Amino acid sequence: MVASASMDNLYAPWRMELLEGEREPGCLFCRAGAGSDGADSLVVTVGRSSLVMLNRYPYNPGHLMVAPLRHTAELGELTEPETLELFGLVARCTGILRRLMAPDAFNVGLNLGQAAGAGIVDHLHVHVVPRWSGDTNFMPVLASTKVIPEHLASTREKLLAAFKAE
Repeated sequence: MVASASMDNLYAPWRMELLEGEREPGCLFCRAGAGSDGADSLVVTVGRSSLVMLNRYPYNPGHLMVAPLRHTAELGELTEPETLELFGLVARCTGILRRLMAPDAFNVGLNLGQAAGAGIVDHLHVHVVPRWSGDTNFMPVLASTKVIPEHLASTREKLLAAFKAE
């Protein structure tokens, strides 16, 4: 392998907010469910017992998180109605994202506990990540950087309209 005489840089300084930024007190999902995220809210819909919001640090465009409104880390602590709504919203998310963004596939999953990779350990949530053939290219492999081509606010506006239309 021959090293290049010059190196191109792609800057993504907003990622440092995740790594070094101060965390707001309390639970992200509880704040979002209470409507206390204000103008920066990434919530796209709230049901009786669950909410859907964009991930501020997405793996891919359209990366959503579905969480119960009730603060719990344990899947087994959800009531049957909470479980039905949570996974019903997961299904709605995949349908809406399929229509809006035409992904080739999805990653859908929970990371329950820190050892499983949960970034927010004490409030369970389901990740819904649209995937496209070839979306894992050299950027994340070589530069630990994902390129997200659309601003979160624009994605949120499209999703708000889609959820309201259903």
